[in-house]
Order: sequence, then structure tokens, then C-alpha cells
Amino acid sequence: MKKELYRKIPKVDSMIEKKEFKDYLKKIDQKIVVGIIRKYLDGLRSEISSSDDLKKLEKSIENIDKTILDRLDSIYSSNLKRVINCTGVVVHTNLGRSVLSEDIFNEIKDILTHYTNLEYDLSKGERGSRYNIVEDVICLLTGAEAALVVNNNAAAVILALNTLSSGKEAIVSRGELVEIGGSFRIPEVMRMGGAELVEVGTTNRTHLVDFENAISENTGVILKVHTSNYKVIGFSKNVDSADLVKLGKERDIIVMEDLGSGTMVDLSKFNIAYEPTVHECVKKGVDVVTFSGDKLLGGPQAGIILGNKELVGRMKKNQLTRALRVDKFTLASLESVCRKYLLESKALKEIPTLRMIIQPEEEIKFKAEKLYKMIKDKNPSANVKTEKCKSKIGGGSLPEELLDSYAVALYPDKTNASRIDREFRSLEIPIVARINEDRVILDMRTVFDDDYEIIAEEVNRILE
Repeated sequence: MKKELYRKIPKVDSMIEKKEFKDYLKKIDQKIVVGIIRKYLDGLRSEISSSDDLKKLEKSIENIDKTILDRLDSIYSSNLKRVINCTGVVVHTNLGRSVLSEDIFNEIKDILTHYTNLEYDLSKGERGSRYNIVEDVICLLTGAEAALVVNNNAAAVILALNTLSSGKEAIVSRGELVEIGGSFRIPEVMRMGGAELVEVGTTNRTHLVDFENAISENTGVILKVHTSNYKVIGFSKNVDSADLVKLGKERDIIVMEDLGSGTMVDLSKFNIAYEPTVHECVKKGVDVVTFSGDKLLGGPQAGIILGNKELVGRMKKNQLTRALRVDKFTLASLESVCRKYLLESKALKEIPTLRMIIQPEEEIKFKAEKLYKMIKDKNPSANVKTEKCKSKIGGGSLPEELLDSYAVALYPDKTNASRIDREFRSLEIPIVARINEDRVILDMRTVFDDDYEIIAEEVNRILE
């Protein structure tokens, strides 16, 4: 039987002559196509020699063409896909965090598809610096003396510590030694920066005197880390950065604050928990401030460093800066996002992240009713309802903050919520939802206008 199976395996030359495979030769080099076919056939021969499951082997041989064509199709299609976010988590770390608006995309499209003055000074006709592109607008918005952009906030912290405290001590409250996404921890990030960690205080309470007592002749910086992804409540105390600044000036020690998410807008005026703004932090006199560009700011992935001109100037000259530098896409999109903040009302309206966070409950209810009607119009028997629910800001920002929202809930009759969830994720444009008590929750806070038709069509197809 195995000899018969070996004989059924086609030759590579005969396969490459089939029309289905020839179609791929118009877009994939023949050497690559042949390599994929040969690799699969070799694997199949090995499977025949090692397996006694004849039925499975017969099926594998019957599906040779389809399996290889699927492989070719997957290679030519993008691994990074657009997805529809029905989780209600605005800054969803797993779904790309902040979304750029079409307006911003249109603004930067011309820059991305042509040559630019990325490192060319047009007024002098000589080499320029990419760091100047966004520095002025960031400083204007925050009140900082100088600014530098690197590829993410962890990189910003590493670069700052490496420049200002390499081989020296960095004092930080024990209650602020947070772990951020992907198991990256502040102590390890600090060590990568070359700083020697000095912990002070306890998990729940740290006093100014703890910092005072820890300062030595080898102290490089006092570091404050904003615990944006968790809260210590109850019997707790931390030291305000204004007090650390005063101490730093008295003892001639650099004070640095990692704001984490970072926000340019005081969200408390929209009945959201208070989060210190970047401007407020700079105004307190903190020497160096770092924060993310792709969280509450609503821009591309970036780490933004603000502060004293002399200190930021030293960071620009650090050899690490070249390894951590950003490209023209990041700079163009970040500049465009920052320009929106020149008028706060414009930023709130045109930056998707902010717009979704402050979106009124009644607007979300209207969106839920619209999707509900689109589903019921095509499938009157569908067991769906509009329901109140809670959304989250996400991205490690304001972990206790729950936003009132509305959802369309699917109550499956002929299938189950887990199966619907799997089918949603396997779509050409995947839909990512929540499951709660065997119902599928489609939170409308994070659904865009051009998502409705896709969701309604796929819901009806699956429920039928």
C-alpha cells in the first residue's frame, strides 16, 4: 500500500504546468514556487514512511494541490490584517493600539510616497537632523525646552538612563517597579540602561524621606514611574513629582518621570478619572519626562522624551540614539497628530482614540440600534439584543476606569458563542469580540462607520 502511495505523489515538473500553479508564477518567482512544492512533497514522503494511518495519508495525497495552493495564497497575502474591534477596548495593545484617522493618513500619504527632507536642511542646502521635524511642535504643546523621539517608551527610558545614569544609581519607589506588556519590567529596563537600581519605601507607602536617605555620591537620577496599569488603594502613599523636583534641586540630582501612556488632555472634565497631563508634569520642573506616542496621545508607536535642553542634547549624541531612531512614517504621522492638539477641540474631534474615549453613551446606543436593525432586517428570527455594557480605555491606561457603553449581543440558538468567535476570527476581515455567558458581545464604542455592513453580513451568515 505504501508503494502505491509513493507512486501517487506527482512530479514537481508536472505540477508546475497546471494552470492554477502557472497563475502564481505571474506574481511569485518560479524558484520560490518550485521550492514550496518540493518541500511539501518531501514532507509527504517522510510522513508515508513513518505513519501507518493510511486513510489520513490517502486524504493528504488527494489534497496535494489544494494544500500547496493554500500555502502559496497565504504567502502572497498580508500577515498584518485589518480587523474590526468589537471589544470596546479603545487602546487595544493586541490590535495595534491607537488608530490614525483617514485625515492624518491623507496628510502624510504624499510624504510617504515621495522623497522627503528627512535629514536635509532646505534653507542651508546641507545635511539636517530628523529630530528637528517634530521637536518644535512638541515643545510648543508641552512647554518643554527640548524633545527627542525614539521608537517606543521603553527605549526612551533606556536611552535617558543610559545617558544620565549609566554606572550610577537610579532611585525609585518600590511601589512603582511595574511590569508592562509582554513581561517587560522596569527593573530590567533600568539595568539595560546601565543604571544600578536602588529601591526605596514599601509596596504601598513611600515617603520623601526615603528618597533623601537613599541619595549618595553615586546617585545619577531619581526616577518616578507612573503606575498607569495598576492602582494601589487603601493604606498607601507616594511622593509627588513636585516634591522630588524640590529635593533634586537641593541635592543637585536629576529627576526623571516616566509617564507611561501620557496624555495632552485633562480627561477628568469628561467624567473620567484624573490622569496627569504631560504639560502639568513639565510645569512642575521635572528634568526629563518620557511617555508613549501610541496610547492616550493617539499617534504612532513612539517614545517621546522631553526636558532640559542640555540633558536632551546629551541624549541626541548618545550612540544608542541611532539604534533607537524613528523613520519618516513615524515622524510624519506624529507631527500630524501633534498639530491637531494645537486646538484641543480639534484633537478631541479628529483623533480617533480621544473621540472614542469621550464618546457620549447616547451616541453609542444609536450605533448599537443601527447595527441591530441591519441584522434584524435581513434575519428577523435572529436572537440578538441591544444591551448596556462597559468599555475600557486599555493600553495600561486608567485600569479601574470603566466607560458606559452599548453593545449588540448575539444569543446563538444552533451553535455556541465560542464557535461564532472562532468563525469571526477566521474571516477575511476578522471580527474580534467579547464572550460573556455564552453570548457574543459586540461593543459599539470601537466600531467604525465602514464596519457595520461587514459585521451585519457575517453575523447573519453565521447565525443562519
